[in-house]
Amino acid sequence: MNSLAADRPAILAESLTKTYGSGNTEVIALRDVTLKVQRGEVVALLGPSGAGKSTLLTAIGLINPPTSGRIHIGGHLVLDGPHPAVDLRAFRRKHLGFVFQRANLIPFLSALENVQVAMEINDVTPRAAKQRARELLEYLGVGDRASHLPEELSGGQQQRVAVARALANEPGLILADEPTAALDSHRGRQVMELFAKVSRERQAAVLVVTHDHRALDVFDRTLEMEDGRLRESAPSSITPATQH
Repeated sequence: MNSLAADRPAILAESLTKTYGSGNTEVIALRDVTLKVQRGEVVALLGPSGAGKSTLLTAIGLINPPTSGRIHIGGHLVLDGPHPAVDLRAFRRKHLGFVFQRANLIPFLSALENVQVAMEINDVTPRAAKQRARELLEYLGVGDRASHLPEELSGGQQQRVAVARALANEPGLILADEPTAALDSHRGRQVMELFAKVSRERQAAVLVVTHDHRALDVFDRTLEMEDGRLRESAPSSITPATQH
């Protein structure tokens, strides 16, 4: 596991606000959002289009800084409003993993190479990166597809490779934006269960933006956004992932 403090929340976001434009054209995308996610926890973020889910995810992912508020990741203050407290690019590459709606694999690289390259840009030796890439593909059930190009993989297999790539540098935090939107219900559920497995077994925090209500039982918690505000969902219909 990487060097982020294991006894601190994976994410602590405090009073995040994000505005675009000004005056009559001002749009408030985030309104005083506070969020805490622990390591080993898998959390779903729900809400209608335009609610602010992706804005929150890209703020926490250090891609689109908030207008105000603070973000701590693994005990480190990383953003104070729009002002970086660390080298964001280097921190993101080392400590965060991303999975998107489309796998976004490099089309001319094999599954193995797509995972391997994520480590090599972090100065892992090619030999060590190749070995870990193989281990991750095996762990995620696509070891037999290691030599295949992305176009030779099914949508579900591509997403598993994308998850392997997200895990390559042993991040303490994985952020996923609609990772099952392009998959059927069976494959979508498999991917959601994969996040729960990764969260439990690797003690990573996983935050998943989703419209897919069919697999919410794999999550520890569900949060809902509307009009830029965040609230906890009622837990009555949600079974914690740790019971699976």
